[in-house]
Amino acid sequence: MRVLLAVSLALAAAGCVEREMTITSDPPGALVVISDKEIGRTPVTQPFLWYGQYDIILRLKGYETLNAPRWIDPPWYETIPLDLLSAMAPWTYHDRRYLHFTLSKYKAPRRADLLRRAEDLRAKAKTPIEE
Repeated sequence: MRVLLAVSLALAAAGCVEREMTITSDPPGALVVISDKEIGRTPVTQPFLWYGQYDIILRLKGYETLNAPRWIDPPWYETIPLDLLSAMAPWTYHDRRYLHFTLSKYKAPRRADLLRRAEDLRAKAKTPIEE
């Protein structure tokens, strides 16, 4: 009876994994968009649910927009079959990820480059579409 009670209490107190990513930038204050959702300005901490690909975009006035997809690998205790054991553990795992990005100053294109690009687009627009 005591063993059954101990097992029941252990399962009831089963832990979980708390996942969060902290994003910083140089310079700070960049708007962060993760998978098409604005989450705030750097430095910012955001919980995440899954491991895998995240599409991260940083924007800051006077700097180039940075598209920075990142792959987040699971820790050892979140790999199959260990993830089942970590979900039943009587403690909570904390998985904290830190991502830092450096933004580049915006450089306006030269006038000659803009004119050449405009001419290329005009020529392309006049080309008939082949079906």
